[in-house]
Amino acid sequence: MPSKHLSIFSKSTEAERKDNFEDYWGFTQRHSGVIFEAEQTLSKKKERLGYFQEHPVRSRKPLPDPALFYRNYVNLEDDPATFDRKTLLLTCIYKFARHEWVGISAAWDYLPALSEAKSTTDKISRYHLCEEFCHVRFFHEMFRTFHLEDVKWVPLGKWMNRIYRMFPYFPEFLMSAPAFVTELMGITFYTHVDHLLDTVFADEPEARDRVRELLYEIMVDELAHIGQRRNFMGPIAVRFARKQLPALFRLFFRDIPESKYLLDVDKMIQEALDFDYRTVPQQLLAKSWIPSYCQLKSA
Repeated sequence: MPSKHLSIFSKSTEAERKDNFEDYWGFTQRHSGVIFEAEQTLSKKKERLGYFQEHPVRSRKPLPDPALFYRNYVNLEDDPATFDRKTLLLTCIYKFARHEWVGISAAWDYLPALSEAKSTTDKISRYHLCEEFCHVRFFHEMFRTFHLEDVKWVPLGKWMNRIYRMFPYFPEFLMSAPAFVTELMGITFYTHVDHLLDTVFADEPEARDRVRELLYEIMVDELAHIGQRRNFMGPIAVRFARKQLPALFRLFFRDIPESKYLLDVDKMIQEALDFDYRTVPQQLLAKSWIPSYCQLKSA
């Protein structure tokens, strides 16, 4: 079925990107609500998390071996080939989300507070980070759905932490392409996780549906973040992003050993290179934001 949208790598002019930043800024305020910087949250996200916490869903039985999860979710101690599929997927999700948490924590202190932001892009970035902190809370609720109440968010190793701390200080012309690729990586990963839920949690339909609800809350934002990060890039950065995408995907997922038992990374790379919103559920597209230069014009 033909896509109703154009490639995320579509050409754009500087004037179009400027207009799209203003449009996105309006969207993100309507979508996420008022910012509470002291809590690193946003009013509508906080309200949504409150709903999930006040109406909890829990799996009918714990994981086959909860100790296996706790022993391996931060650092791998056992052979992932021996894991049950539930534990394998949950440890994989944690390790992916942990990278996100470390990255946004490093960027938070670098970016100016909203009251001190001088540009629309600085305001957008502050909201973006708050949305990502909210995603970590949604991930945490996923683990609680499977009776995993003691999950901790732990820093990465010294080398990786140093890279994440340095990244926000790179000039935009260097940072824009890898930052965009990581957003594409996120939506591609979440799409594949969405497909895995039906088989991995087939015997836990209520818990599966709750995890999907939480995942979709994240995916709506990530869809908008793809367009927002794409908006920083002119034609040279777009070409650079395409070239570096396969290597960045492989490098990232090499750090998550569980991924090779769950994901086809080569397929994910191709889907990211071909991304035109076709693989995304329509109900999520309706709630999210897409750059004007990625939308088909009416005849």
